[in-house]
Amino acid sequence: MIKSRLLIAGFIAGASAIAVPLVAAVAVQESGLTGQDFAVLAGVIQLVRNDYVHPVGSDELVKDALKGMLNRLDPHSDYMDEQEFKDSQADTAGKFGGLGMQISEQDGVPKIIAPIDGTPAARAKLEPGDLIVTIDHTSTLGVSLQKVVDQLRGDPGSNVTITILRGKQDPFDVTLTREIIKVASVKPELKPDGIGYIRITQFGGDTSDSFKKAITDFKQKANGGVKGLVIDLRDDPGGLLTAAVDVAGDLLDGGSVVSIHGRHADDQRSFDAPTHGDMLPGVPVVVLINGASASASEIVAGALQDRHRATIMGTQSFGKGSVQTIVPVKGHGAVRLTTALYYTPSGRSIQDEGIAPDVVVEAPKDQQISGGPLLREAALQGAFKNPGPLKQAPGAGATQAAASQVKSTTSAPIKADLIGKPDDAQLKAALTYLDAHAGGKQGSTGQQEANPGPK
Repeated sequence: MIKSRLLIAGFIAGASAIAVPLVAAVAVQESGLTGQDFAVLAGVIQLVRNDYVHPVGSDELVKDALKGMLNRLDPHSDYMDEQEFKDSQADTAGKFGGLGMQISEQDGVPKIIAPIDGTPAARAKLEPGDLIVTIDHTSTLGVSLQKVVDQLRGDPGSNVTITILRGKQDPFDVTLTREIIKVASVKPELKPDGIGYIRITQFGGDTSDSFKKAITDFKQKANGGVKGLVIDLRDDPGGLLTAAVDVAGDLLDGGSVVSIHGRHADDQRSFDAPTHGDMLPGVPVVVLINGASASASEIVAGALQDRHRATIMGTQSFGKGSVQTIVPVKGHGAVRLTTALYYTPSGRSIQDEGIAPDVVVEAPKDQQISGGPLLREAALQGAFKNPGPLKQAPGAGATQAAASQVKSTTSAPIKADLIGKPDDAQLKAALTYLDAHAGGKQGSTGQQEANPGPK
């Protein structure tokens, strides 16, 4: 087992580099490849260098070979060169230059997962599911995600023009001005009726402390005490595993939050909440999710659902239940490799299926993005199928079966600029639910359906 960085949805969580000679030695001794295999690879590289119509360097060929090998494994494994690795680390700092959006890849084209509030992308009304087909009039087809990120970033004040393909609409150009993106991952608001509202846009280095501060502020400002809490994870693509564990732990009194299981004994790990960690004991909690709630968001939702600490409302989540390990290769970038799957406290895997809400609340038609329903993890090329529940987890099978029978929600998510606003129908449904359950028994009680208004 390689001790290095745990990665959830593109964020890095601590590591140590390994030297190239060590990697080479391990490759020769343990790869299972023969001398003939290495000879074939070297021969093809030599052929391309000598006879290809344009000159190509060996470094470029090796890099592309590594990328091709890892990209074929699953949607989240990859190879990064030195610059790409350096750039990827900027995301966890919560401050970077660019446009302010999370992106993934769909059929070789970059796709917007979610724009970040208050950024150029959000102000331009870019939507989850939008495909970026050109950047400054150059096609993005087949371009690595890190190169796309590099092209979108630049000097603050400079412009970039992207061509967007949205649903069945004709492609259209959007020109945006780059700026320093300061990511405030937690956005709290105390509602007049004593219900706290916390939107988490991603799980970064500041999320845990900001979440604790928000709850502490609510308790100080709510005259009659905090009567309920809404945690809004819609359009939250994930982030740091440790941040997700901390946030869930702030509402639990000890016990399991999530566990990780890989091929090797050293890859098995459990993450627990602190004893007496619940900052709002007895206060009912609603977690809002949608099809763009992924990874770390699903860890929080799954933990609070399994532990009967929150009612999950909204639509089915994305379904990313895999863990990536970052292995820096000294002087040669890093490998991002899927090494494990994570499981909720009841022992169910979220991979491929996602979190099924206890109360289905779809956004009304006039509040949905125009691009239609989002593709989820199950639709990505090479995505793992759900492995089923852990055998040793009591009740996991029943929970997994219930999740697999959830009503399929095919509606599009709410427009990003409406999330948390007064007209947000899904938030209204959550607040109404908490008003009705204030002082009552809290916890998920099986799937229901709530209609927030005409669709």
